[in-house]
Amino acid sequence: MKKTVFIKDIRPGDKISDFFIVAEKNSAFSQKGAPYLNLRLRDRTGELDGKVWDNVAELEKRFRKGDIVFLQARAVSYKNATQLSVLNIRPAQEEEIEIADYLEASSGDIEAMFRELGIFVDKVKSPSLRALLKAFFDDQAIREGFKRAPAAKAFHHNYIGGLLEHTLSVVRLVDMAADHYGQVDRDILITGAILHDIGKIQELSFERLLEYTDSGRLIGHIVMGVEMLDKKISGLEDFPEDQALALRHILLSHHGVLEFGSPKRPKTVEALIVHHMDDMDAKVKAFRQSIAGAAEDEESPWTPYHRLLERYIYKG
Repeated sequence: MKKTVFIKDIRPGDKISDFFIVAEKNSAFSQKGAPYLNLRLRDRTGELDGKVWDNVAELEKRFRKGDIVFLQARAVSYKNATQLSVLNIRPAQEEEIEIADYLEASSGDIEAMFRELGIFVDKVKSPSLRALLKAFFDDQAIREGFKRAPAAKAFHHNYIGGLLEHTLSVVRLVDMAADHYGQVDRDILITGAILHDIGKIQELSFERLLEYTDSGRLIGHIVMGVEMLDKKISGLEDFPEDQALALRHILLSHHGVLEFGSPKRPKTVEALIVHHMDDMDAKVKAFRQSIAGAAEDEESPWTPYHRLLERYIYKG
C-alpha cells in the first residue's frame, strides 16, 4: 500500500487513511481529566499535530515514537492550523512503506554532488592530504554515511544528503576565497572544508527520524570529527604533523566562538576562512528554508519569527 496523501496537501475536512512517521508522542490530560495523546506526525513534505482522544489506553500501546504508522483520521482546524483527530492507528509493515516518502532529501543529485567533491579531492596537490581524503572516502561506511547524513537536525540542510550539499558548497566557497585572497594554503583549505563536519555522520541518526545519537549529545560532532581525523591519520605512514595540526585546528574552531561549541577560535587564516564560509552557507540556507516554508502565507512579506536566527526575515 503506497503512501498517497502527503502533509502539505492535507486540508481541514479531509478524511485521511495513510502512513506517517510519529516524530513525537506524549500523554496528556484534558481539563476534565480525560487522557489523550499528543502526536507530531511527519513525512517528507512537512509535519503537523495529531490527537488521539478515544480508546487512548489501547491505541497508545500499539506504537512508539519513531515508528511509521498507518492511521485513520479527520483533518480539523485548530487555532488556524490543521491537525489530525486520529480514530485508529497501527504500526506499518516494512513491505508497506518506502522510506523516501518520509524523509526530506536534497533536491540535488547525490551522486553528481559526490563526483564533484571527488574532483576537488583530486585537485589537492599534497600527496599526504590527498591520501587522507581518499582514506576517508574509501571507507564504505563513511562514504555512504556522508552521502545520506543531514548537516543539522533543524537549523540548515536538515535533510538526507544535506551534509554533502553543504560541504560541497563550503568547498566551492573556500576555493574561490583562495583565489581572491592569495597566499593561503589551498590544499589545507579544501581538506579542512571537506572534513569540517565529518563528525555529523556519527552525531546524527537519520534512518527514520533526524535525531541526535547518544554520543552526539554527549560528545558532539566537533570532537567526534577530530577523533575520526586522528584515526585516519594514524593509518597513514609519516603523515606530516604540521598538516595534522592545521586540520585539527580547523575542525576545532570552525564554529568560530566558544559559545557556539568551538573549543578554540580560528587562529590561522585557513581556519578563519573555513569558519566564515561554513557560517555563511549555513545561514543563507537557513534564510532560504525559512522563506520557502512561509511562501504560502501571501498576506505578509515577512516570515514568522526565526527562533535560532532571532529575527523576522523579509521575503521580498
